[in-house]
Amino acid sequence: MYGSDTLVLLRHYLDRGLSKAAIARELGVSRRVLYHWLATGQVDRDLDPAAPRERRARPTKLGPYEALVRLRLAQYPALSAVRLLAEVRAAGYAGSYTQLKSFIATVRPRPEPEPLVRFETAPGEQAQVDFATVTLPWGRRYALVVVLGYSRLLYVEFVARQTAVTLWCGLERAFAAFGGVPRELLFDQLKSVIVEDQRPTGGRLLENPEFGRFAAHWGFRIRACRPYRARTKGKVERPIRYLRENFLYGRTFLGDADLHDQLRRWLAEVANVRRHGTTGEAPRLRFTRDEQALLQPLAARPYRSLLIPAAAPAAAPRLAVPRVAVERRALTSYTALVGEVA
Repeated sequence: MYGSDTLVLLRHYLDRGLSKAAIARELGVSRRVLYHWLATGQVDRDLDPAAPRERRARPTKLGPYEALVRLRLAQYPALSAVRLLAEVRAAGYAGSYTQLKSFIATVRPRPEPEPLVRFETAPGEQAQVDFATVTLPWGRRYALVVVLGYSRLLYVEFVARQTAVTLWCGLERAFAAFGGVPRELLFDQLKSVIVEDQRPTGGRLLENPEFGRFAAHWGFRIRACRPYRARTKGKVERPIRYLRENFLYGRTFLGDADLHDQLRRWLAEVANVRRHGTTGEAPRLRFTRDEQALLQPLAARPYRSLLIPAAAPAAAPRLAVPRVAVERRALTSYTALVGEVA
């Protein structure tokens, strides 16, 4: 047996010009072995110990069928391993499912990832709207989240029910807070807004007629995310996560009134004045400088539905009147009193 050290010495002695007999004596091998090394090119081997050694591929039972698997995956990239196993078994494969599955994992074509293009909107062009469900100690509430696409100015309110009436009343309060109306509102597949989305099958978007009248009253267009394309409404998804992590998490609320009060202060003092990670500016600054003047004017009056009754205003709390003790007397006592005066 000989190792790389022997070949290094052989190369060294050859470079010095030693004779073959002298090299054989120095290495302690016969001249026949030395001539064999030279004839088979051992001197030219890569002697770097860190260099990867070429390994001969061991034949496997799947080897004769690899071309078939590659061809089928090239034609139909989504074919399952179970389906391919049945096909190669029919062709004569007698190996295991695990071996086939491991090979498929290395050769299955991978689709190019869809490029993520950030969609930015012009000032006053769009707002994104969504609901988030929140569980509080006294019950479930729904956070209506509205974010302006350009400035990222945020409006949030909590409601007890997620209905068409609470949606349009909340939007009217959001418009009032913004001081104007965006030209379009982007929604998820809310039933109070979208009846049916037939776009994936070549159809069109069917809007809720009642909400369509509400949109016409306020002068904005309705847009809806395509099904299974949540990235379309990323501007509102991220604020919902921010609301949960920065506002709701780790805070204690005494009730709805305290929840609303803390939310109002959080929006004014934290959410809308922080440096936004995407725009690099505070939403309030960006809104005041670039977007507020480009919003559409508010409607002259709130929307009134002809079909759905408006939510009844909350009754004013009744003041507690203290009871006053009143002395009760019979009528004869007053007659006697009149006689004394006379």
